[in-house]
Amino acid sequence: MQPLSAWPEPARRHLRGLFTDIDDTLTREGAITPEALQALHALRDAGLVVIPITGRPLGWSEPLARQWPVAAIVPENGALAVLPDGRRLYVQDEATRAHNARRLAEVAQRILAQVPGARLARDSAGRLTDIAIDHSEFTHLPPERIDQVVALMQSEGMVATVSSIHINGWFGTHGKWSGACWIAKELLGIDLERELDRWAYVGDSTNDQPMFERFEHSVGVANIMRFVPQMQHLPRYVTRSEQGAGFAEVARCVLAAR
Repeated sequence: MQPLSAWPEPARRHLRGLFTDIDDTLTREGAITPEALQALHALRDAGLVVIPITGRPLGWSEPLARQWPVAAIVPENGALAVLPDGRRLYVQDEATRAHNARRLAEVAQRILAQVPGARLARDSAGRLTDIAIDHSEFTHLPPERIDQVVALMQSEGMVATVSSIHINGWFGTHGKWSGACWIAKELLGIDLERELDRWAYVGDSTNDQPMFERFEHSVGVANIMRFVPQMQHLPRYVTRSEQGAGFAEVARCVLAAR
């Protein structure tokens, strides 16, 4: 990882927008920081598109999509999108979502019964397409228990990822990367893969690796350092500051080139 100052100015000037994680990238202790919110407004005012992609649920994300100056929020790791006008877009059809919901409930109960200390995330009531086990938000689950939850999810045929706060699991082929490509096509009418040089991604943890791997312009906020030993794909650049202050640093860097 290189310092953010190594990001070439011509590349920053060419950007059309940014995708970003939310938890511990825009937020601190679950709330967006004032500097990150100000940065979102500054990016929007400069004509840049910002789309957060998060493991948080639909119910948690809907009010934020209305309040924040973003083009959309893609919650539940790429399964759906909520727009500022309240519209919802889904990757899976209604019948598939209903079928998967029953399976998700069964797996969740198995995890709670078999993994000591496992607790559903407090935002679980707002989830439609995945389950989330808290490991660092309101409780602490040690690494061996996190690994146990991931293994159990995978044994059921689920995709499992670990964010800075939750272990998320779902049925389907979607994820943060496919969700970014999908919403770029649905909302902006573009093929993201063909114009990746015009987009950046900002994140902070292991579940951002698919984005770090693909985005040439990828940035980790400084608190990513806690996860580096567990990661195979690192961001190209890293900020000096952590969490929302780190995102604000990215925004200033991008806007300085315009």
